[in-house]
Amino acid sequence: MEKRRVGQTGLMIDALGLGGAPLGGNFIDLDYRQAAELIQAAKDAGIGYFDTAPWYGFGRSQRVMGDLLRNSDYTLSDKVGRLLKPGPVDNPADFGMVDPLPFHVVYDYGYDGIMRAFEDNLQRLGLDRIDILLAHDIGTFTHGEDNARHFRDLAEGGYRAMDEIRRAGHVKAIGLGVNENEVCMDALGIGSWDVFLLAGRYTLLEQTPMTELFPACRAAGTSIICGGPFNSGVLVGREMWNYATAPAEVVDKVRKIGAIADKHGVRLPAAALQLPLANDIITSVIPGPRDAGELAQILEWFGEAIPGAFWADLKDAGLMVPDTPIPDAPRPGGA
Repeated sequence: MEKRRVGQTGLMIDALGLGGAPLGGNFIDLDYRQAAELIQAAKDAGIGYFDTAPWYGFGRSQRVMGDLLRNSDYTLSDKVGRLLKPGPVDNPADFGMVDPLPFHVVYDYGYDGIMRAFEDNLQRLGLDRIDILLAHDIGTFTHGEDNARHFRDLAEGGYRAMDEIRRAGHVKAIGLGVNENEVCMDALGIGSWDVFLLAGRYTLLEQTPMTELFPACRAAGTSIICGGPFNSGVLVGREMWNYATAPAEVVDKVRKIGAIADKHGVRLPAAALQLPLANDIITSVIPGPRDAGELAQILEWFGEAIPGAFWADLKDAGLMVPDTPIPDAPRPGGA
């Protein structure tokens, strides 16, 4: 498995990792056994980078991830900014959760909240090490008008906590795990970040960070982990985009991209997986398969040969930012 450097750190992670949201039952009815089988299949395939968060199933993803990674060689990113408190939420399906653990979320991006969340994560995982620590879902996409208060907490205390954890050697890298470009730009103004896990914003469907965020990250020495390479599923034939039903304009753009893919005999998900890694600011791509079968399909897509004419036609049709880096050759041997 190809490895790439996280920011300016000495940490190298796999170019293809495993996203842990489905392991917590996010939008999918996945039990412990199925989640464990999926993680084991990833390990057997040579994948060593995994991502999880307290949000995923209110602790479910962390518990199974820790059980399967314990006493093995792994690289793990986990997240802070949400504390889990006892007592289940009403209507967990409203949060996209299927059979979550009996907790509810309290947001806390302040110094004490970040320190507490980090320690809670280690306990929930049953592990003594997290490699990358990310402030999760800071930004208006999640918090709306409340984000001003949450971002102030991060700027005035939460970042300092994360930096202290990094300086103490308890993690190798710190960053954000978010769905929007703007908050990453804001975060660059309050501290030194190693990596941003950016979900859904640099994909086959959109390359919005190319204009401002990526140049700013390059200047700061901050790399990008590409989450949500299938844009919540719309690039693999599902109706979801940005965790909701895809609007008509998104469906129309996917249809146009798909027509060009069909012309060249390219499977859309293969192109979606491979495009981000052509950009050297991208450290890893982490899709979130829902079972071992989907993982096997992802590994096949990851190694699929894609002709250069496909990418050229996308640009000629105005379906891709013109200066987007494109893969210059098939990925050798897949994963």
